[in-house]
Amino acid sequence: MEGVLTPEIWIAVAEKTGIKELRRTTRDEPDYDKLMRGRLAILDQHGLKLSDIQQVIGALQPLEGGRAFLDELRSLVQVIILSDTFEQFAAPLLQKLGQPTLLCHRLAVENDRIVDYQLRIREQKREAVAAFKRMNYHVIAAGDSFNDTAMLIEANIGLLFHAPDNVKQQFPQFPALDTYGDLLKRIKAAMA
Repeated sequence: MEGVLTPEIWIAVAEKTGIKELRRTTRDEPDYDKLMRGRLAILDQHGLKLSDIQQVIGALQPLEGGRAFLDELRSLVQVIILSDTFEQFAAPLLQKLGQPTLLCHRLAVENDRIVDYQLRIREQKREAVAAFKRMNYHVIAAGDSFNDTAMLIEANIGLLFHAPDNVKQQFPQFPALDTYGDLLKRIKAAMA
C-alpha cells in the first residue's frame, strides 16, 4: 500500500515531527523486526502516541492517480492489498481509496502508547500469495520494497512499482515500472 498507492506513513510522521530517524522504511531495511523495534524505541524516546501518528495519517492523501488506478483495476479483477502497515494506521487511507480489501498487521496499544506490534503470521505477504495460488488463483503482485520481494517471487507474475534503485538492482528479474498507466498495461497484458 505505502509507496504504491499512498505516501509512506513513517516518512510523513518523520517530516511532521522532525525526527529524521523515522524516515527509515522497508526500502532501506530488509529486516522488518529490526526496523519496527527501532521505530518503537524512537516513539518511546520522544513520547509519541498512537493518536499523534493517526493525526498525521488523517491529513495524508493517496498518491496522485492512485485512487483512479485502483478503481480501474477493481473494475477488471479482484484486488487485495497486502501490507506491513497496521489496522490502526490504515483506516483513514482506506476510506480515501474506496475501502479496498487490506490484509495487514495490528499494533499492541496501552493508553494510547504503542507498546508492540503483532504480525498476522511471518512472511504474511508471501504466505497469502501462496494460499491464493493453492486456491487456483493466478496472482499478479506489485510492490516497491524489500519486504515485497518474497511476495513477488511467490506470485505468478511479480512487478516492481516505484521501487528505489537499491531494490531494482538486487532484484533485476522483476520488471520495474514507474507509472500507473504502465502498471495497468502490464497487468492487462498478463490477463490476456
